Amino acid sequence: MYKQLKKLLKETGAFKTGEFTLSSGKKSNFYIDCRKITLHPQGAKLIGKIILEKIKGLKIDAVGGMTLGADPIIGAVITLSDIPGFIVRKKEKTHGTGQKIEGIINSGFNVLIVEDVSTTGGSALQAIEAVEAVGAKVVKIISVVDREEGAKEAFKNYDFDPIFKKSELI
Repeated sequence: MYKQLKKLLKETGAFKTGEFTLSSGKKSNFYIDCRKITLHPQGAKLIGKIILEKIKGLKIDAVGGMTLGADPIIGAVITLSDIPGFIVRKKEKTHGTGQKIEGIINSGFNVLIVEDVSTTGGSALQAIEAVEAVGAKVVKIISVVDREEGAKEAFKNYDFDPIFKKSELI
């Protein structure tokens, strides 16, 4: 599955070289556009299957992460399993119930946080903060790609298990 996903990363043009500014504000000479594989039928299936393999044996009550990068990953996992999902908004809604988290999550839940690309870990840390604020516990964090630029250190108090590391792709 890993070889197929790695091949798809290259075939879809998800891996690009050039000059890029990342969401963290850092400059980079390569970019991984994970939506090219997380929104690809075969890519979504592979990612979902790999994640389910990585959490085998863990008690996971829900899977979620920050919108937008985590959304298709959450969809893949919930479609291939019986695990419900949730999405963490960047800002609380200003209408309706004013929720920061949409979907299924409750106090006492053991949750899996997913994201497409981890650089400094900032997006996932925002999701973790929201999850812990409702009384849920993060038991694992999985990203499709760890850029190896600080996320591992940011997640030192959690089980961080990326599908790929930058060094495995370059």
